[in-house]
Amino acid sequence: MPQTQEQTQNTPILSVSDLNLHYGAAQALKGINLDMARHQVTAFIGPSGCGKSTLLRCFNRMNDLVESARVEGSIRFNGDEVNDHATDVISLRRRIGMVFQQSNPFPKSIYENIVYGLRIAGVNDKATLDEAVERSLKSAAIWKEVKDRLNESALGLSGGQAQRICIARAIAVNPEIILMDEPCSALDPMATLKIEELMQDLKANYTIVIVTHNMQQAARTSDWTGFFLMGELLEYGSTGNIFTRPGDHRTENYITGRYG
Repeated sequence: MPQTQEQTQNTPILSVSDLNLHYGAAQALKGINLDMARHQVTAFIGPSGCGKSTLLRCFNRMNDLVESARVEGSIRFNGDEVNDHATDVISLRRRIGMVFQQSNPFPKSIYENIVYGLRIAGVNDKATLDEAVERSLKSAAIWKEVKDRLNESALGLSGGQAQRICIARAIAVNPEIILMDEPCSALDPMATLKIEELMQDLKANYTIVIVTHNMQQAARTSDWTGFFLMGELLEYGSTGNIFTRPGDHRTENYITGRYG
């Protein structure tokens, strides 16, 4: 029987079971298990090289681009196996969008940046594209800043504006999840604040997963936090509990700055 809307809302949007990932002989992820709720912000924290960005890239199969990568275990997105050979990876990446550490607007106009994914999908109706541009830029809280510059190059934007354009580009194809890999690491404090406020607005319509080295950012913006160390997910729970009552002393040592 198909699930009711209430059952769907209560079902994890992503469910990871016994996930291992190897790059050649090196194991980068070790037995990862977690369920991710809809319309929540989940933060992955931990030292550099601990596996958090690697896991993020598993969700939309970006690791397929690494020849030596080998994945074992299960990732289910809305109940469907992400790593199934029958999975349409292009469709998957539309539904699970990604924003990278360095803002990467294309050398095109702001307008063409936003509609890029729609054009690839075969959408060329101008009214549809115009609506998507306005909707996406408003959702990314940058419409007022660029509405009179849509035909100008996106390369002329500031770092914070460029990152919000990249978020708008991800939103334009109506994803369900937005992955953010250290989206504020290259931004100044004011631009970072705008991105953090934006995440709180976006979670009404999207599920957000963010990788961050900034403990304050994780505490401010996320509902759930996972702490990674040497390829293992040591602790995963509500952000309030992780930051005030961590169950593992290594989590406490990391978030208090004793190491990492």
